Amino acid sequence: MHAWEAIQKTLDYIEVNSSEEIDIEQLAKEASLSLFYYQRLFSRLVKRPVREYIKLRRLSRACESLGNKQHRILDIALDNGFGSHETFTRAFKKAFDMTPEQYREQQVCLNQFDKPDLLLNYIMIDEGVPLISEGLVLEFNRKKLEHPILFMGMTGNVPIEGQIPLGEATGVDIPGEVWARFHSEKQMIPRLAKGRELGVAYLGNAPEGYFTYFAGAEVEPGSEDARFVKWQLDARDYVVCGFEAENFEQLVTVALNKAAKYSSQWLEKHSLIMDVYLPEMYYDSSPDATYMELWMPVSEKC
Repeated sequence: MHAWEAIQKTLDYIEVNSSEEIDIEQLAKEASLSLFYYQRLFSRLVKRPVREYIKLRRLSRACESLGNKQHRILDIALDNGFGSHETFTRAFKKAFDMTPEQYREQQVCLNQFDKPDLLLNYIMIDEGVPLISEGLVLEFNRKKLEHPILFMGMTGNVPIEGQIPLGEATGVDIPGEVWARFHSEKQMIPRLAKGRELGVAYLGNAPEGYFTYFAGAEVEPGSEDARFVKWQLDARDYVVCGFEAENFEQLVTVALNKAAKYSSQWLEKHSLIMDVYLPEMYYDSSPDATYMELWMPVSEKC
């Protein structure tokens, strides 16, 4: 067994038993490692100490329940492995800069620390070869876009801190908030019938320490509406990472985060450089959608 496989085994164990008391010595035994080496290896591969990781995954599960106001916050805390309301509130506020009560009232989008898929750090696939791992299916292909595609939507300035790295940061999910505003107003956009939707992070005119995030719908060239912002996907060469997940919620959170991380490794391995923007192409934004693409504008390394 490789070292990463031993750690992945314990990540699976934590996921199944997160509501119970978890003993780190038992995790070390599951991994067939000494307690010292297990903790050291876990921190290196997962980028968090074991106890902190367990707490963050418990918070992620708790967030799923907080939207239902019929569930008492104390019960949610206890059901997710926190010993008291106070312990849960302290951990929640440290991670998200708000209390569970404030989150329940505001219902903002939050970034969560995803369960890592360590396999993706140690395997490299060729173009046109699907990779299947932990409910994620992804594939890379090169594509030359002959004509630009125009989108119309809205933007927001996003603080880099609290958003990056994907799937490892905690805080308010500002891109998610931009998408929420877009979905509430997109009926006013003169969009193409069966047109695609696109989200993209780029530098733009954002102040220092921020980036700009755009969410929009595909429109005809020449379309005008001063209420919305335009963004163009240029005609050029791209590497397209298409991926599928088990459901839409997984698609736009965990699967998207994993695909973006794996894509950066894939480009490096293939001696390709990507420009500083990463378009996310949605062919269907319904709750049943399970497929999307990352369109990476690339060039060969000199």
